[in-house]
Amino acid sequence: MAGCRGVLCCCCRWCCCCGERESRTPEELTILGETQEEDDEILPRKDYESLDYDRCINDPYLEVLESMDNKKGRRYEVVKWMMVFAIGVSTGLVGLFVDFFVRLFTQLKFRVVQASVEECSEKGCLALSLLELLGFNLTFVFLASLLVLIEPVAAGSGIPEIKCYLNGVKVPGIIRLRTLACKVLGVLFSVAGGLFVGKEGPMIHSGAVVGAGLPQFQSISLRKIQFNFPYFRSDRDKRDFVSAGAAAGVAAAFGAPIGGTLFSLEEGSSFWNQGLTWKVLFCSMAATFTLNFFRSGIQFGSWGSFQLPGLLNFGEFKCSDSDKKCHLWTAVDLGFFIVMGVIGGLLGATFNCLNKRLAKYRMRNVHPKPKLVRVLESLLVSLMTTVVVFVASMILGECRQISSASQSGNDSFQPQVTSEDVNASIKTFFCPNETYNDMATLFFNPQESAILQLFHQDGTFSPVTLALFFILYFLLSCWTYGMSVPSGLFVPSLLCGAAFGRLVANVLKSYIGLGHIYSGTFALIGAAAFLGGVVRMTISLTVILIESTNEITYGLPIMITLMVAKWTGDFFNKGIYDIHVGLRGVPLLEWETQVEMDKLRANDIMEPNLTYVYPHTRIQSLVSILRTTVHHAFPVVTENRGNEKEFMKGNQLISNNIKFKKSSILTRAGEQRKRSQSMKSYPSSELRNMCDEHIATEEPAEKEDLLQQMLERRYTPYPNLYPDQSPSEDWTMEERFRPLTFHGLILRSQLVTLLVRGVCYSESQSSASQPRLSYAEMAEDYPRYPDIHDLDLTLLNPRMIVDVTPYMNPSPFTVSPNTHVSQVFNLFRTMGLRHLPVVNAVGEIVGIITRHNLTYEFLQGRLRQHYQTM
Repeated sequence: MAGCRGVLCCCCRWCCCCGERESRTPEELTILGETQEEDDEILPRKDYESLDYDRCINDPYLEVLESMDNKKGRRYEVVKWMMVFAIGVSTGLVGLFVDFFVRLFTQLKFRVVQASVEECSEKGCLALSLLELLGFNLTFVFLASLLVLIEPVAAGSGIPEIKCYLNGVKVPGIIRLRTLACKVLGVLFSVAGGLFVGKEGPMIHSGAVVGAGLPQFQSISLRKIQFNFPYFRSDRDKRDFVSAGAAAGVAAAFGAPIGGTLFSLEEGSSFWNQGLTWKVLFCSMAATFTLNFFRSGIQFGSWGSFQLPGLLNFGEFKCSDSDKKCHLWTAVDLGFFIVMGVIGGLLGATFNCLNKRLAKYRMRNVHPKPKLVRVLESLLVSLMTTVVVFVASMILGECRQISSASQSGNDSFQPQVTSEDVNASIKTFFCPNETYNDMATLFFNPQESAILQLFHQDGTFSPVTLALFFILYFLLSCWTYGMSVPSGLFVPSLLCGAAFGRLVANVLKSYIGLGHIYSGTFALIGAAAFLGGVVRMTISLTVILIESTNEITYGLPIMITLMVAKWTGDFFNKGIYDIHVGLRGVPLLEWETQVEMDKLRANDIMEPNLTYVYPHTRIQSLVSILRTTVHHAFPVVTENRGNEKEFMKGNQLISNNIKFKKSSILTRAGEQRKRSQSMKSYPSSELRNMCDEHIATEEPAEKEDLLQQMLERRYTPYPNLYPDQSPSEDWTMEERFRPLTFHGLILRSQLVTLLVRGVCYSESQSSASQPRLSYAEMAEDYPRYPDIHDLDLTLLNPRMIVDVTPYMNPSPFTVSPNTHVSQVFNLFRTMGLRHLPVVNAVGEIVGIITRHNLTYEFLQGRLRQHYQTM
């Protein structure tokens, strides 16, 4: 459903949301990763690696298990809890650092510019004030852009990338220490530079980087700093810590530890268990209270009071004591909330549509050009934003009466602002005494203060001001998100939605006469509706908003509004994070497949053209395989052509005392023949030879009992092999798809490690003489294993043989060729797999399934082929 549809397409036509696509040939579209569809989607790229979440139960791992006892297990668990606590505290300190310097730079900027405006309003030199504001903003944004040039993945909020990582995709550079430094400093300058971005989204990314890096006790950016810390040397452990760090980032941003836990569960992690839930919640609590402790002490001097739970606080929602008719919300208001949810979903879908088209324009016209162009774009957006803010504040605002409640109760709704800044939150530019400039109050304040004004200001905002503010903020924040600066989307969306909700409350109060309405509630519901329409989160966002407001009675209206906004927006396109994941071509796996995909089986989607290794293979063959392929795992197989005839009896095949009809068993050669005939890509002579071999049946003489033969072979699982006979490019189809008995799976990283450490034996020796590596030695280079192209293998004798059987995974998850796609998908996603071999009833590997074979786009293509062959 991505892209513009129906009514929304008509609404967006003026901005080219449904414009004419460029004319490209199918070959060019394939290279670019695009399709010739109306919605102009980008296909998932195949250069993204998956993470190794599945355990490799090989001999080194079994040795570790043998040495484990209850005492060591408890010690390991204690260390894990300590690391989770350290991640939470570190994430809270990162949030404190960002908040302190953003507040410092913002106060400095507004103090200087406001003093200049007050002075120049009498002297007529407002142009000088505008130049001062431009000087501050352009300098800060320039610094933020330079940091993104150092580490490009630091751009944006980072939530799409972390979502991909938790889904099982390795995004290069996303959790490096250098990325964290550029992200933290960059978002600091972006927010201080007046761009319509927030610091809450990047906090989630920062927490995830802390979670990934802290338990490793080493960094590629600081190669000289290394500690002998033997724990957590696998993607499986790192995934758990990244989940905890992302949740801690949400908790620090909003003061919502439960919401952070649900965010990590809802938006990212493909694998979850009860133990991980406790650890993630504990980490979120640690981050929340660390940030709360230091912020309360620094701002109020009250150490240990815990008055400021998060970077963004919504304050306390309550009606004025003088207004007896006021209620936070009533049952009648639910109808208005539903309508606001529908409008919020439409506005969010429009926002996503515009931002998607803008992102595609950047990909085609900005990113291919020199990097300086990205900096110039950032400066252009900063220039436009600054001019709009200044001109709107000076010209478009109206002078509104300051209510007594707002004068006396400022402290109650601005818990983040110190006492000397309370009066500065209401701007009186060009307005007489006892009045304030409503547009300047919204634009000439930090975004958090503007949100609090819309939530709690008892004074009125002009409907014209609110409408203009919403339109300007909507367009500029849409333009800004996706630019080459660190930027979050939560706060701009909340501010946009709060203006929309406050506008609705003003209309209902002034023109319909509903006096019981509390404007703050409608501002909150408007913020939830717009944010839900943009990001399409439900469970976690509901809990985050409830925890931020500290008002449980808002649970029902917030939940209903978010559900309606999500359903409305999903009718037109995806959420903003899913859109940006798709634009990067990341093969993200959804929670489940569509119902119609169950018409496909594993043999319909698997990759039958395999590159494999033998249990005992020469070094020259391994090097050739590794250097000429990009696969990250290889089946370990033995040829069973000679043994196959021994198990034939008529038209039945016997394996492990179970009889199968031969015609019902899928073979690799038969599967490839079927596909080759449909594609007409092989000479008919080869097909005929292959067909003749597999159609002809032989009835061998029974010289001895077959069961006895199998029992004798039981202790020799790997028969005599020929290390020289490795897969060759010159093989015919008959040779390439010979029957292969599957014994296990070995990773590219494991093979490279074996070669680097010289694990091999000579022909004149037994394989028992081969050196053995421990689990710690196998994982020593994690997570950046050597590249086969960078290795100097001249010291190794190419005729030496490597026995890979001790290091392969002999019992990976496998599926039958007849397994339905929904079962394959659930197994792959739930267990966090990277490769899923397809093995037939007699132990012959017929194909392999990876993440790319389970993406929505790939399954749709296979389903179309299925319909065509029916």
